[in-house]
Amino acid sequence: MQPLAERMRPKSLDDYIGQSHLVGDHAVLRKMMEAKRISSIILWGPPGVGKTTLANIIARHIGAPFFTLSAVTAGVKEVREVIEKAKQSRFFDAPTPILFIDEIHRFSKSQQDSLLGAVEQGAVTLIGATTENPSFEVITPLLSRCQVYVLKPLDADGLLALANKVITTDFELRKRNIELKETEALLRFAGGDARKLLNIIELVANSEAGDQVVFTNEKVIACLQENPNAYDKDGEMHYDIISAFIKSIRGSDPDAAIYWLARMIDGGEDPKFIARRLVISASEDIGLANPNALLIANACFDALAKIGWPEGRIPLAEATIYLASSPKSNSAYNAINTALENIRQNGADAVPIHLRNAPTKLMDKLGYGKDYKYAHDYPGHFIAQQYMPDKHIHDRFWHPQENAQENKLADYMRRCWGDRFDK
Repeated sequence: MQPLAERMRPKSLDDYIGQSHLVGDHAVLRKMMEAKRISSIILWGPPGVGKTTLANIIARHIGAPFFTLSAVTAGVKEVREVIEKAKQSRFFDAPTPILFIDEIHRFSKSQQDSLLGAVEQGAVTLIGATTENPSFEVITPLLSRCQVYVLKPLDADGLLALANKVITTDFELRKRNIELKETEALLRFAGGDARKLLNIIELVANSEAGDQVVFTNEKVIACLQENPNAYDKDGEMHYDIISAFIKSIRGSDPDAAIYWLARMIDGGEDPKFIARRLVISASEDIGLANPNALLIANACFDALAKIGWPEGRIPLAEATIYLASSPKSNSAYNAINTALENIRQNGADAVPIHLRNAPTKLMDKLGYGKDYKYAHDYPGHFIAQQYMPDKHIHDRFWHPQENAQENKLADYMRRCWGDRFDK
């Protein structure tokens, strides 16, 4: 019998849960499907959010021949063969064949190069799926010919909707009297991943001998502790381990961080994937508490490219220990998020005229740059003047946190701006 996740794979947008920003009413992908005109796209998102399913639904909806390749097993030869088959499958006014490539980020440069001609000529419509940032792993010529769409983890409402649908419509589960009495553990372990949710439901249901199955937090936790890998299909433990790795760094536990690093290395993880996460952690979790952390993380990334593997494990370990044992601050992370949310809610405001550049005589005549005070002409290289738009003049985005480095920055800000930076 097929696994539950496969039995419940949606066949149309009506059955598809989540990603309303892409496939909801009037959303971009739905419009493209309704017009039966699909351009080459890359679907970027974590596991279990419906990338492969969405590609299948698109092909089925527009009636296009559908060819698939896995970047894990296919080489340049297989790419060329499937492109040739796709070309031969197109007749007259039939929709352009769709070539779906799962885990496209694992394709080498030569493999990606072999796709370019077919995509440029319109011989195939490429749909790539990736869990990695395409700008890191997809070559620029191919990326420029594709629109990137981001798929989001399912929220609690989406996961609950899926769980209730499953226990009432699946031909096997609906034979059982299943009650979702408690769902906190179910949702927490699923972590926004629809496939993981379905695997957990199947695991718990199969652990019960009778026809009565009551989901409780205790029961879910007990099942998963006894079968730690049972709900982790297709290498998804990879994402749990990187999560544990980053949280160990954030929690200032270098021993735990090194342990999870060793788990990834032993499991054959891509070292560049680990190094990128270190760079992110250096900015997000350590930030201004120790600005050298970002320099160390970047140096680690560069060292990997120079020395390769297995020696690359050493700078990875060095950077991991340094980041884990550094003081922590997320003030920069909070500041940019707060500023972005402010802009989304209030819109973008005009630049104050004294801060504008005046490259033409007309702009100069209009007063662009007039009354701007050049900071270096004043004692201490500072002069108080307005830099914010009028309606945001009292807004604060950066709030320094308690650590030696940011205390110094905060003291300097108070010397410059007075009580504006008082806590």
